[in-house]
Amino acid sequence: MSGKVTRGQRLETEIERSREESNWKKVIELAEHLKARNQPGLETLANFLIGEGKLESYLEEHPPTEANIPKAKTGLAEARKYLLMCIGEPAKKLEVSLDALLLLSKLEYAMGDYEGALGRLSAAGLDQLTEKSLPTRSLRIVAESYAIKGLCSERVPLPNNSKYQRAEKNEKMIRCFELAGDLTLLYLQEQDKLTSTPSTHSLQSLPASNTTGSTSPLPPNGLENKKIGVILETALQRAPILYMKAGQLDKAITRYRSMLCAVESTATQHLRLTLARQLAEVLLRGCSEHAYKAPTEEKSKSSSSIKSVESPWKPLNYSGTNLFIPKNINEEIILLLLISEAMAVREAVLSQSPEFKNARVHAFDNATAVYDLLCISLARRKQYSILIEVFERAMKFSHEESHVWQQFGLALACGRKDSRALLVLQEVHRLLPNEPHYCLLAARVAFQQLGKIEEGLEWVDKALKCVDERMSVLSARCHLYNGLGHTLMAYQTHRHSNSQSLRTKSLESFLRAQQLDPSDHLVEYYLAFHYAQEYHVVEATHHVKQALFLRSEHLHSLHLLILLLSTKKEYEHALELAEAALAEYPENLHLMYVRASLEEVVYGGEVALHTARQMFTLWQKLYKEQLMTDISDVQSQHHANHDTHSMFNMSDKDTAPPPAESTAPSSSMGLVFSEVVSLNLRLLSPTIPLDCNHPDKVGPKTPLTLDSPPHPPTASVHAESVAASRVEQALSEVASSLSSYQPKPGPHQAWLLQIQIWLLTAQLYIKTDQLAEAAQCLHEASSIFPMSHHIIFMKGLLHEKKNEFHEAQTCYQNALAINPYHLKSLRHLGLVYHYLGSERLAEKTLMDAIKVDPFDHHSWSTLGEVMVSLGQLEASSKCLQTAIEMEAKSPILPFTSIPFCFE
Repeated sequence: MSGKVTRGQRLETEIERSREESNWKKVIELAEHLKARNQPGLETLANFLIGEGKLESYLEEHPPTEANIPKAKTGLAEARKYLLMCIGEPAKKLEVSLDALLLLSKLEYAMGDYEGALGRLSAAGLDQLTEKSLPTRSLRIVAESYAIKGLCSERVPLPNNSKYQRAEKNEKMIRCFELAGDLTLLYLQEQDKLTSTPSTHSLQSLPASNTTGSTSPLPPNGLENKKIGVILETALQRAPILYMKAGQLDKAITRYRSMLCAVESTATQHLRLTLARQLAEVLLRGCSEHAYKAPTEEKSKSSSSIKSVESPWKPLNYSGTNLFIPKNINEEIILLLLISEAMAVREAVLSQSPEFKNARVHAFDNATAVYDLLCISLARRKQYSILIEVFERAMKFSHEESHVWQQFGLALACGRKDSRALLVLQEVHRLLPNEPHYCLLAARVAFQQLGKIEEGLEWVDKALKCVDERMSVLSARCHLYNGLGHTLMAYQTHRHSNSQSLRTKSLESFLRAQQLDPSDHLVEYYLAFHYAQEYHVVEATHHVKQALFLRSEHLHSLHLLILLLSTKKEYEHALELAEAALAEYPENLHLMYVRASLEEVVYGGEVALHTARQMFTLWQKLYKEQLMTDISDVQSQHHANHDTHSMFNMSDKDTAPPPAESTAPSSSMGLVFSEVVSLNLRLLSPTIPLDCNHPDKVGPKTPLTLDSPPHPPTASVHAESVAASRVEQALSEVASSLSSYQPKPGPHQAWLLQIQIWLLTAQLYIKTDQLAEAAQCLHEASSIFPMSHHIIFMKGLLHEKKNEFHEAQTCYQNALAINPYHLKSLRHLGLVYHYLGSERLAEKTLMDAIKVDPFDHHSWSTLGEVMVSLGQLEASSKCLQTAIEMEAKSPILPFTSIPFCFE
């Protein structure tokens, strides 16, 4: 007798274990054995087990979705028959009636009989169930029952559709989904314990996230996701959605947080990716910084990282002192998305086999959704370095996926990784050969950042080939970029014929762009800029006013109009316009530079000096915080080893741009304020050899970035012949300075701007006879960058003011050794030669200056004085007459001092 009892207990244990493991085939086999024993009551239990097994095995093959309802009506008939046998009085005595009713509700839900399912749940008394500890299988049945009640309630209309009834119904549905979600998470946690799978039951046991992609090219095993099922997975996500539909965003966010705080189980790993992404999206779209409420930190009484809860139907949550609690909305969004990205990368499918196509596409779509949200959140905060790291990891599974390559190229361009951005955009063009937008972006990077004008024009040609002429706006922008490229090439050549040919081509492109899109303010601006450089003031004024009519707040058009007013000697009017522009753009140092120049003419040097002091204050406001951060980073790098794989601890190797990128300073401030203070650093770069085979070019296609002065249209043969010896002389004189010179930490452009302000201040001090102060300004500028030919020129100007002509001559010669085409150095060197009585040298040097810029009235005027000393009165008269003509249409600052713009 005891043997029979033991066998019976063993059979029951085997049945229960098979139910918990969802081994329904074995459950049915064991139920048949149980039924064959012919004992009282066992037949009802066996019928229940057979019905349960047939129901669950069918739904594993055919999930309960609307598309499968017709199949379910016939496929579940046998399971329905067995379960109906278990709802009578005998079944109640065996305590299987409740489970049978709950399973029947699931069966009728799968068959589309939603009202019948609700009736079964009402008969089972689901709402009256007591919250107590349940076996694992019972946890799932109850969880699915609450989920089915919520899903059926959504589909069954109300008899009286009143506002009160709708609100009450919504509250009941949310409660059902919340209970179903909590029970589901608890069930999955218990399943992990039973199957002895590794679980993240403590934060200390969490492994390091695999952020480099799956170690296997095959898709991850999908058995874990089957543990949840469609019903429970839907229920987990429905509660916050219903909260949001009801306008209760705070409760939706709280619900998302509570689910994410539950201890992770094997089956919830994929689901956590979805929930984290959805919460991040809700915070991004629906929650402002003012309305945001940070999650509250719950202190645990024990040292354990798992918090036990009072209700037996609540899942275990993480708790403890080692938890990171976001303090603001930005922290929470980025934390959620980085966690989602780590999980998405882990689930990526690397295999390109056709059999894994569906899994690969599904995993890629999940990852892409996270990347898009990361782009939005990180780009808002200019955290491009983190974004670049994210896309670097995505490259592993983004074969032939143009969307990720596009985002990667944009991130690199924004993060100033210009050379890499150009390479990535080449790949984008290969994937999307008929997409002109990215060709134009590549052209912009080549023009604006890398100084690769010819390559930029090649990209413009590619854009023109794939753009449809019927797309007039885009086609116009292509022609605009073509004209801009030829304008930049004209700056690089010194032969007048070549320069004029290139300018003619650029004008043709600008006019063609104007025909295609007459409402583009940028086209009108560049037409005005072209005519201004040709000193056609009337045409330039007409086009710049048209540009301002199309876009009244366009900064560069305002800047150009101010300079055009100064050509007419309307200095007060120009100053008023500069003040108005500064009221709109109070932190623009270019406009402040122009204002200081105009104030010097209108009010005198002291007023201009006051503006220069304001420029220093503004510079400190704009860059001090960033510079202090960079300095602290440099100091910390000397005392600690940084993890190069961390996205928060970047080494110099990771953060420093490559040589090709570092030679081109930041373009955020555009061109120099004026030729006086522009810094052509490329002429002294030891990594760039001089191009001796092309005398019409300066160096190795010197990149005309928006921080370097445009090169003049003509060349001086004398300057070319002595350039090499002068460079050697200048370098030998600054060698001692270079030996102790340390580059300043922080953005390169910030220090260039400070040099420009020091030089402006020094120039104003010289003009107001405050020579000691001017010398101090030059000393400060030299401490930042001692090799600047502009600083050396300004030192010569100081010596000239002191009548120290030999010292001034040396300074001007040194400046010309660094840049043989520096106009003001040539002009003042000629003037010094004139003071020293070397009239022929003065004549030759001033002729060189005029070849550099035939429109410089100062050079013509000084040459006229030299001609008088030589007794050539007729030639002197012509020179002075030309000087008067040129001066009548010369702006207060060169037109090339205006930054190039692309917007």
